[in-house]
Amino acid sequence: MLLIQYTTAGGERRVGILNGDTVTPIDGYATTLELARAAIAQGKGLAALADAGAGKDAESYEAIAAQGRVLPPLDHPDPAHCYVTGTGLTHLGSADTRDAMHKKIGGDVENLSDSMKMFRMGVEGGKPQAGTAGVQPEWFYKGDGSIVRASGQALDMPAFALDGGEEPEIAGLYVIGDDGQPWRVGFALGNEFSDHVTERQNYLYLAHSKLRSCGVGPALLVGELPAHVEGVSRVLDKDGRVRWEKAFVSGEQNMSHTIANLEHHHFKYGLFKRPGDVHVHFFGTATLSFADNVRVEAGETFEIASPQFGPALRNPLAIHPAPYAQVRTL
Repeated sequence: MLLIQYTTAGGERRVGILNGDTVTPIDGYATTLELARAAIAQGKGLAALADAGAGKDAESYEAIAAQGRVLPPLDHPDPAHCYVTGTGLTHLGSADTRDAMHKKIGGDVENLSDSMKMFRMGVEGGKPQAGTAGVQPEWFYKGDGSIVRASGQALDMPAFALDGGEEPEIAGLYVIGDDGQPWRVGFALGNEFSDHVTERQNYLYLAHSKLRSCGVGPALLVGELPAHVEGVSRVLDKDGRVRWEKAFVSGEQNMSHTIANLEHHHFKYGLFKRPGDVHVHFFGTATLSFADNVRVEAGETFEIASPQFGPALRNPLAIHPAPYAQVRTL
């Protein structure tokens, strides 16, 4: 089942079931968060609750998207209660991409880099037996809910950034129950947009490079993530023509960690089990246009598509002013 959040022509929020181009609203729930919290409270599966509430007044997804009414598939009314985080070096091939990127600035390339060490740790211990913890992955903080962009919205690159490049990924979407139990609502396509030039200067700048907006959606896939996910990442020029394109794969068949292991190493921290919070957690990638020496310009568009997730995630690149941040004394 695929779910999307959107607004009606009158501006009211809706959560609906997406089937092809048809969006059927779910009666009684205005948001995915409301639907998820009701499923937790009632002890029902999300798909079953959604099916039971399927209403009338269906709309065309293409019409909703064309009118800019698509919302992220899961959000929180207070963006400060939505954590956006992620893990890296989790996919087979991801270490080669990262290592090649870092090697371009020189240094002793014969010794094993930190990236390759981290990747090898994941290959050796990232898929433990069910119910046990494996090796912990790389982890990063990206921002709160204010940085999440829906399909069709621009990814804002601050003027001080040295680059704005896509990272096609799968994101896990979660809600924390009233008792502190994390619940996975589903999965969505994600563009974990980052500044790769800043990261390449020094690996310790990774944290800075991740503090950017990101694209999520448009649809939420309910249930388990397929073991093998195929997709395509594209950069479209200002006239909508494909300037760069490459296939990507995800799912545990193509990963060095299990989803459960990545989830454990995020939610093992009490900070991330605050009742009522929402989490968007990126699971990593191995495909970057930056690795092919592509520099995306403002006005061009990122497109990430996978048949299992319905419509493509599309976000144009924009640049916003970033004046000098001066602190005043009270």
